[in-house]
Amino acid sequence: MKKGRKDKNRLIRLKGRGTDCAFCKAKKSPNWRDYEKLSEFLSTRKRILSAQSTGVCMKHQRELARVIKEARELALLPYTASAE
Repeated sequence: MKKGRKDKNRLIRLKGRGTDCAFCKAKKSPNWRDYEKLSEFLSTRKRILSAQSTGVCMKHQRELARVIKEARELALLPYTASAE
């Protein structure tokens, strides 16, 4: 077994995959108009978090990434963290 694969599985096991997707549970899809809620899926450095760490299903993770990029273009979300 390769070391990289073993480490990845270990990380998933430690962090834990979410039981339910928040969007599937609410029967809604992500939208750029809810930019306050979208900021929950960004790290402190304003990078998009992975599906493993947020617990979102892959269908909504792809949609979430597209919507976050759209909100960034509309200047609703920052591309990077502020340099303080």
